[in-house]
Amino acid sequence: MSKYTVEPYVPDEDYDNPAMVTDFYEFTMANSLFLHGYQDTVMVFDMFFRENPDHMGYSISGGQRKLVKFLKEYHFTERDLTWLRYKGMSPEFCEYLRSYRWKGDLYALKEGTVCYPQVPMVRVECDMVGAILIETYLLQTMNFHSLITTKATRISGLATHTPRSVMEFGTRRAQGESAGNDGAYSAVLGGCVGTANCLAEMKWGPEIKAVGTIAHSYVEFFPSELEAFRAYAETYPDNVSLLLDTYNIFESGLPNLIRLDDELIAKYPNDPNRRVKSARIDSGDLARGYKKLRKALDKAGKSYVKLIASNSLDEHKMANMELYEDAHFDSYGVGEKLITSATDPVFGGVYKLVAVKRKDGTYEPKMKCSDSPSKAVIPGKLMAWRMFDADDKAQCDILSAWDEKIEAGQDITVLSLDPDEFDPWKKLHLTRIEPLLVPHILQGEQVIEFPSITQTKAYIKDQLENHTWESELRSEFPHVHYVDLTMTVARNREELYRKLHGGRI
Repeated sequence: MSKYTVEPYVPDEDYDNPAMVTDFYEFTMANSLFLHGYQDTVMVFDMFFRENPDHMGYSISGGQRKLVKFLKEYHFTERDLTWLRYKGMSPEFCEYLRSYRWKGDLYALKEGTVCYPQVPMVRVECDMVGAILIETYLLQTMNFHSLITTKATRISGLATHTPRSVMEFGTRRAQGESAGNDGAYSAVLGGCVGTANCLAEMKWGPEIKAVGTIAHSYVEFFPSELEAFRAYAETYPDNVSLLLDTYNIFESGLPNLIRLDDELIAKYPNDPNRRVKSARIDSGDLARGYKKLRKALDKAGKSYVKLIASNSLDEHKMANMELYEDAHFDSYGVGEKLITSATDPVFGGVYKLVAVKRKDGTYEPKMKCSDSPSKAVIPGKLMAWRMFDADDKAQCDILSAWDEKIEAGQDITVLSLDPDEFDPWKKLHLTRIEPLLVPHILQGEQVIEFPSITQTKAYIKDQLENHTWESELRSEFPHVHYVDLTMTVARNREELYRKLHGGRI
C-alpha cells in the first residue's frame, strides 16, 4: 500500500451522523477485510440475549422501528471519510464508503414481541461492511428500547394483569437526550399512559402524550399556597391538578385544596367539570398519605378528586402499597426507576457472527465457543418459531435451520437448552406454530409496515394477558420458558463445538 498524505481533522461538537455511532474496532476490522478482498462476502449475524433483566421470566423486544430508519438512511459524509483517513483507514476503503448504502436483509421479531434468552431478536444478512459496521448502533438501539419497554410492563402492571395508570416522569434523570426521548417512547409501549417529555409527543404524536401540571417552585413563587392554587385554577379551570406537599400535606395542602374546590363550586355551580380533578403527593409515607387523604376528601364530599403518587417509585413499592396497605392511587408518576431500569440497568444483548455465505449459495456455520459452554453461540443461519399449547399459550420457542420445514401437525425431536433437564431430548407434536423472525428489510428496501403505537401497545398487552404462561410473569422464581433446538441445529452445534474446542458442549 503506497503512502498518502492525511488531511488533518478538525473536531466539530455539533456534528452528528448515526452511522458513526460505531466502536472503532469495527472500522479496523472492516478496513482489513476490505483490503484482503472480502468486501462482497456476505455475513450472517444474530442479535440475542442470555438473561432476562431482573431475573424475570420474559422480556419485550423493542427498537425495530428506529433500527429500520437508521439502516434506510445509512451513509457516510465527507467529514466521516476525512476522520477515518486521519485515523489510519486506507484511502481505498474510504473511497468505497463514499457511496456505500445498506443493501442487506434484516429479519427481526415484531416490535413488542415477548422474547426469551438465546432466541434471536434480529438476524442480519449483509455484505461484510454493512454487517460489521452497524453492530454498535443496532445493539444500543435494541438493548435500550427492549430494556425500558420490559421494565414498563412491570411498572404499569401489565405483567401482573393489574394495569395501573402510570405516567413516565424520567427525562430529567435519563442518561442523555436520546435516552429520555427513546425511553418515553418505550415506556408508553410498555403500558404507560403518557410522558412528561414534550419532544416525545412532538416526534411521535398524541399516542405519546405529554402530561404534567405544576412543581413545588410554582407554589413557592406565590405569597401563599392558596394563592398559587387559585392562580393555577384561573389559568386551567378545566384541568385543576394540585401538588399538596410543598409545605405540609395535611396542615396546608389539603385544607387549601378543599377551600379552592369550594370556591370553584360557588363560581361554577352548573359546571361539574370545573372542579379540582386531582392532587399529587411527592414525599412522606405515600401509603399512609393516600389513606388519610382519601378518607378526608371523601368525608368532605370530594370523592371525585383523584390521587396521584410520585417519589422514586418502582413496581415493588407500588405493589407493596397496594397489597399490604390497600393504598391504590389513581395514578402514578414514575421517573428514574423506569427510565434507567434502575434495578437492572443493562439489557445484555450481543451480536454474533453465525454464518458466512459461500460462493455456491450455501452457508458455512461460524461459532464462538468460549471456555464457558453457556456462552457458546448457536451457529448457522437460523429461524425462530413459537409453539402454542391447547390454551393458545406460548409453550416453547424452537430454533431451526433457516430452510428447515416446520409446520403445524408435525412431530419433531428437539434438544432443550435448559441445563437442568435430566433428559434434554424431547418429542413434540406441533400444534399452532408461528415464525418469529419476520422480514423488515430485504436487499435494502423496507418491506414491513409498522403498526401504530396504540396497536403495538395492544399487541404487547394481548401477549402478556392471553398468550404467556402466568408462571413466567411472576416476580419471584418465574418459570423458565422452554427454548429448544431441532436435531439439525443441535447436531451442527455439537459437531462444530467439538471441532473448534475439542470437547462436548
